[in-house]
Amino acid sequence: MSEKARKLFDALDLNADGLLTRAEVISALRDKGPTLAAGGDLPFWGLGDADASSALFDAADKNGDSVLTYEEFAQEVDRRFGW
Repeated sequence: MSEKARKLFDALDLNADGLLTRAEVISALRDKGPTLAAGGDLPFWGLGDADASSALFDAADKNGDSVLTYEEFAQEVDRRFGW
């Protein structure tokens, strides 16, 4: 798992509890996404609307428990973003 995935996960984990909720992913990508992309921590094409952020969450939530661990998140973003 990549350092970029860790940095992105930490940026999206708004309450710093080590888990991502759908609301955190949508809110953080909306609010922080452009800055993360400008800094090279998220591909510009990875920015999307709430539906795209929700789809990313669904793809990563392999066990269906409605939260993402770092491992679930990193596996999906590493694959999706080619990290």
